[in-house]
Amino acid sequence: MAVPFRRVSKMKKGMRRSHQALSVPGMITCPNCGELTLAHRVCGNCGYYKGRQVVEIKKAEDAE
Repeated sequence: MAVPFRRVSKMKKGMRRSHQALSVPGMITCPNCGELTLAHRVCGNCGYYKGRQVVEIKKAEDAE
């Protein structure tokens, strides 16, 4: 049965929820361009993965 709202102290409630915190994703620096990317994924900046180009990235042309 549930415990009334005011019967559980803030400390006990916080201790119970201590494992529910969000974790930061594993970020690495791309060895090709140095941009931060998620681990085990293609770099969104240069398109390289494990030392070879996997995706062709279109560069934005400066329109003046």
